[in-house]
Amino acid sequence: MYIIPEPQEMTQREGQYTITFDQKIVIASSGGVNAYEYAKLLQEELRACTGYGLAITRGSSCKAAVTLAVDCAMGEEEYRLDVQEDGIRITGGADRGLLYGVQTLRQMVRQTGACIPYTAIHDYPAIKNRGFYHDVTRGRIPTLSYLKKLADNIAFYKMNQLQLYVEHTFLFEGLSEMWRDDTPLTAQDILEFDAYCRKLNIELVPNISCFGHLYKLLRTKSYEHLCEIPDPRKEPFGLRYRMMHHTIDVSDEESMALIKSLIDQFMPLFTSEHFNIGADETFDLGKGKNLEKAEQIGIKRLYIDFVKELCEYVVSKGKKPMFWGDIICDFPEVIKELPAQTICLNWGYEKEQSDEPTKKLAAAGAVQYNCPGVSGWNQFVNRLDVAYENIKRMCTYALQYGTEGVLTTDWGDYGHINHPDFGIPGRIYGAAFSWNRNIPDFDEINRRISRVEFGDVSEKLVGVMADISHCQVFNWEEAVRYIEGAGTAPEMDKLSGVAKVLEKMDCIADELRHMTPGLPEQTLSIIHACLIAIRGMELLQKIGVAVSAQDYHTEPVLPVEGATLAGELEEWFMYYKEEWRSVSRESELYQLQDVMFRYADLLRG
Repeated sequence: MYIIPEPQEMTQREGQYTITFDQKIVIASSGGVNAYEYAKLLQEELRACTGYGLAITRGSSCKAAVTLAVDCAMGEEEYRLDVQEDGIRITGGADRGLLYGVQTLRQMVRQTGACIPYTAIHDYPAIKNRGFYHDVTRGRIPTLSYLKKLADNIAFYKMNQLQLYVEHTFLFEGLSEMWRDDTPLTAQDILEFDAYCRKLNIELVPNISCFGHLYKLLRTKSYEHLCEIPDPRKEPFGLRYRMMHHTIDVSDEESMALIKSLIDQFMPLFTSEHFNIGADETFDLGKGKNLEKAEQIGIKRLYIDFVKELCEYVVSKGKKPMFWGDIICDFPEVIKELPAQTICLNWGYEKEQSDEPTKKLAAAGAVQYNCPGVSGWNQFVNRLDVAYENIKRMCTYALQYGTEGVLTTDWGDYGHINHPDFGIPGRIYGAAFSWNRNIPDFDEINRRISRVEFGDVSEKLVGVMADISHCQVFNWEEAVRYIEGAGTAPEMDKLSGVAKVLEKMDCIADELRHMTPGLPEQTLSIIHACLIAIRGMELLQKIGVAVSAQDYHTEPVLPVEGATLAGELEEWFMYYKEEWRSVSRESELYQLQDVMFRYADLLRG
């Protein structure tokens, strides 16, 4: 039997306690404010896994199967779960601990049904803050129902923070020019989602870009004059170009006033004690309107003065500021100029990620979170081997250098083409490795996730998903760069392995289809999403062959008929759009459609 995250202490002995349909879930008098909500979670899990959900009561009952209690002498997130001959008792140090004990019992029920092995668990987290960061800007804006499922999922694995990355995808009043071609989140969406997260003891942390990555804002007619680089609107839209520029002019007083007005609109919608101002990848700072000033005082000073004023403003509003640490890591000594409450978000996404940034920031006295990634950006399917190693390292460094938290990120670069559920294994890596310093190897954690999350008794599904991302020689980033004129067609020597890649993808698709009998409905939907992704990757490889033959006037490595391939691409994209709309708003689906149809037209030409 698997528990994710792995408990700190767990023992089992022979025998089992059987939950029968006529028993009850009893909330003790010390049960806590949200105990009833947690009892309902357990009730629903029992109904789904056994066919019956127990009645819930408070106080005492001679028919108690599960008792929920709070012991304030324990830590807030600490819990004990005891399965004995006379029943099951979950005791938490507070609401959070009680919830985590219930989540553990839910995982046990998923694997053993109503027959729960005699077990004693004492559990608590290794790292205080364990969060997930989800991009809702660069392509996909999830539906509210999907966001709630996301919150359910991270709470199930004992995460306690969530952030949504927003550049322009919130309906700011007075800025319709910025979000008019999107389907933005509204104030009511945020209020409802914040309340939903609170019930799950998740802190929904507000996050908006306040310095760099202001692409849509600084391309409006109303505010293009505040861009560091003159005439930002002269360049056509590009999925790649949007990532590289659009830093605000720090010398114009209107810039700070505008950013503060955005903060003033956004902050009141959240009950969080934090506010993330972003401030990452300010690529253009000092290269345009502030070139002369940068030569006088330096880009570092331009950067830190703007960040400092923003952080002080957030503190004046009673919140703790957060910001990304990629820029300040080059001059960490200035961290002391920021308010003491400031949290530096130290990100790094490489498979062989070094501990050097964490070490440097710790030595400078920074309060920091380590922020690894689920490695789904620019991919049809997440690179799970990269995600695993990256998250493992960053969580290990977090413990080694005493960081305040771990924030596992899921970015949507180049249109967020991958289905967001492909990030689930990476989310779970982040939850598991930030809770317990004992990290299972790659194959073992994938087996556990396959069983607990996806209901796969063969324990193979996540391992199969991990293989998909390696089945490509022409990838999505290269395809976007080529069609936007920023890259070249792959040369034939690179494409020599295409036939083998296509054969491997066929084998993986066949394996997925054979796994479907007996799987839960939600897992079947993920397998369907995998099959759609595989088909898209197959078409992409053939497109790579076609454009290479066209550009280099060489014989293709396999036969490709342009018009036929164009039709297959358009038909596939119809199914892709249907899948997109099942979890995401329309958002920037039209940008992906533009890429696909430009390729279709090119193939017909």
